[in-house]
Amino acid sequence: MKILKNIFIGLFAGLLLTFGACTDLTETPYDILTDETIDVNDPEIVGYMMGEAYAQIRFLYWGWNGYFDLNEECCDTYMTPKRIGIGWGDLYIPMHKHKWNYSQGHIDPLWNYAYVGIGYTNKCLDVLPETGNEQAQMRFLRALNYYILLDAFRNVPLETTQKTEAGYLPQQKTAKEIFDFCVDELNAIKDDLGTEYKHGYPNRYAANMVLAKLYLNHNVYLNGTGNDYFEKALIEVNEIIDAGKFSLAANYLDNFQDDISSSPEVIFALPLDVLNASHNYLVNKCLVGAGAAAYGYTGSPWNGSCAVPQFIDSYDVNDKRLAYTWAGGVQRYAVENADGTITPQAGDPIPFTADDWAGQGVLNYSQAVHSIDNPGAYQQEGFRFVKSQINPDNKGTYGNDVAFFRYADALFIKAECLLRLERDEQVAADLITEVRKRSFDAPANATRTVDQLKGGSVYDYGHREYTSEGHTNWDPEKYVVTNEGGADIILGGLLDDLAWEFVGEHHRRQDLIRFKMTDGRNVFNGKSWFCKDATNETHWNYFPIPKAAMDANISLVQNEGYK
Repeated sequence: MKILKNIFIGLFAGLLLTFGACTDLTETPYDILTDETIDVNDPEIVGYMMGEAYAQIRFLYWGWNGYFDLNEECCDTYMTPKRIGIGWGDLYIPMHKHKWNYSQGHIDPLWNYAYVGIGYTNKCLDVLPETGNEQAQMRFLRALNYYILLDAFRNVPLETTQKTEAGYLPQQKTAKEIFDFCVDELNAIKDDLGTEYKHGYPNRYAANMVLAKLYLNHNVYLNGTGNDYFEKALIEVNEIIDAGKFSLAANYLDNFQDDISSSPEVIFALPLDVLNASHNYLVNKCLVGAGAAAYGYTGSPWNGSCAVPQFIDSYDVNDKRLAYTWAGGVQRYAVENADGTITPQAGDPIPFTADDWAGQGVLNYSQAVHSIDNPGAYQQEGFRFVKSQINPDNKGTYGNDVAFFRYADALFIKAECLLRLERDEQVAADLITEVRKRSFDAPANATRTVDQLKGGSVYDYGHREYTSEGHTNWDPEKYVVTNEGGADIILGGLLDDLAWEFVGEHHRRQDLIRFKMTDGRNVFNGKSWFCKDATNETHWNYFPIPKAAMDANISLVQNEGYK
């Protein structure tokens, strides 16, 4: 089934029919659903609430300023600059520069959707049997929400029931308590989840993936040291690999089509549908209007987000993922084939200099971008994110499924654990090579060695900002630049491969925080890129509790480092 139908209209209609048959003329407010107005034990009602629990994960991910933006806008690959003559900037500038506070627009949606989703799962679990697949699904979604909250905020309220007294205020728990809860829940439900793959629903291997992510980042979440949790993460992904139920898709882009239900690589997906569950707005957020014509898209894009130029420079010229992920250079009108299908005519990303401006009626995305805000970016500046399939007409990316966990990620986690544990390192290199093979024509170009993965990053870190005004004015006298490089990043080669494979997949923020430099700082804080400067501060590793949540619950204590 392509989508999970979570339409509350049916619930309201059913209630109206039920109550309409009564002879009692006492008015019943149908816009307020309580235990007194509905039978929460009715299987149909529980089914609707389960559907809403699934819907909240979609909203969390693709709601405006949602999970995608939260994990991409603050990183070294993707940004949304102020567009001269267009807009943007505002809340995206502090995300890029790591200057956010508890009013940051990206944190309220995550907090709200996660807790609404948790509320629906708890409501279901209050009436569902204590065993069986349905309760396991709800406990999985609850644990997934808490994993996301832990990753973003650390210390958050832990709620496991909706049966509370009037005036109850949720109490904050430590990061360790949230971590332990997630681990215990996921281990408890593995058997009930089963091993069958059903698109959009969790199974045992989805639970393995959440556990692997928790263990992989344990030392970050709990300020831990040592290798014990890398061993645990290895066990989880080995179970997935040894099961033999998943494999790499033949083509990299098979995982980013509108319908990915047939990809053998997808472990857990969020199904979307352009009519009934439409969310993914990247086609409009990233493209220029004329650039959309290269894909046959007839909507009106907003010209916002683009690539950080230094990241584009990090790609191997033979890596097909560069063109798969980013539109750069000259764009041409899509070709309509005899059968009505559309062949995109986006230009291959190519190096760009100021002398290459075509201007006269030709759309040419430049790799170079002036700045995030001073003066900002001109209309054609920046390569555009096109990894998610852009459908023709007015469909764009709005109905595209999300590959929340995929098999390549399991292989990368195994490789990282082996490298951190300093054993079977050639196995680790072989795993990364295997993932890379589909993106290179020559096997030699796909091959990664142990030394490369354990060596420094090829990313040319440092502040890079043109403060000169004028789209053709790249005044070297107004070029703000520092040179930091990536040679001092531990496992920097692996960090590079993670970026090339998983850019735009809610991955990068977590990876930059986990990987460290030789001076002990993590890359997220310790490196500069584009208009973001390095710092010794560590509270940027997590976000502040939103102001609205603090105002609503006086028992909450703000996270350290934030006022």
